[in-house]
Amino acid sequence: MARRSSSRSAPDRSTARPSPSPHAEQSARPAGERSGGRNARSGRPSGGGSGSGYWIYGHHAVQAALSNPERVIHDFLATREAAASFDTTSRKPQIVDRERLDRLCERDAVHQGVCLRVEPLETLAIPDIVERTGPVLVLDQVTDPRNIGAILRSAAAFGAAALLVQDRNAPQESGAMAKAASGALDVVPILREVNLSRALQALQAENFWVVGLDAGGTRLDGKSFAGRRVALVLGAEGAGLRRLTRETCDEIASVYMPGDMESLNVSNAAAVALYELVRPV
Repeated sequence: MARRSSSRSAPDRSTARPSPSPHAEQSARPAGERSGGRNARSGRPSGGGSGSGYWIYGHHAVQAALSNPERVIHDFLATREAAASFDTTSRKPQIVDRERLDRLCERDAVHQGVCLRVEPLETLAIPDIVERTGPVLVLDQVTDPRNIGAILRSAAAFGAAALLVQDRNAPQESGAMAKAASGALDVVPILREVNLSRALQALQAENFWVVGLDAGGTRLDGKSFAGRRVALVLGAEGAGLRRLTRETCDEIASVYMPGDMESLNVSNAAAVALYELVRPV
């Protein structure tokens, strides 16, 4: 089910924030483009809203989509064997052979005998997620849909409030993303913003402490953020955080790695960092 909003009181900041970079790029996003919460969305679809939809596949992804009242569903197909796992759902699948699902799904997709043709979910805006608990994850030009799906899965596991991506440099919803997210695509809200630096400044204005995760930063310590909302920013593998993104962050941190590896896959780094932020102290 879609995660519900919960009220909070805005914490006071005890650390001065550096001034935003004067070179921040101009935003092209029209004012008032999006409004409403995860259970009352009125923004534009994150997948472009073509009306034809796309295919979600895999047991967990399909089950989560069926359980999300905000998900528009067109077709529900399953093999006879897979359909037995959905006996308790109100919507019953059309029984088809596995070869038909092979043709409908993406190349090499592990569909587990079940597919759902859906419309992309509509995205939220920053004011919509302020009252939700947990950290916000921000991706700076992470483009692999499977990495984003894995990050969504970790975000759901560790109670993140939302995932924010840059609109023009992030993939749209897809079956591969939904499968990697294992149901989290229908649980964790996604925000798509034109200008990432301005989006980070908007989070800062809402009392979020923006932490960029990058090599060479101070050791990420969850205890140091007690009483503060955190927005955790992760960059693309190899490139890392862009200059304007780094300059807008309140601080740069890195995860503790005592072994011989210099870096982690971005989805693994997100999971480790989220655990550090939410673990009991």
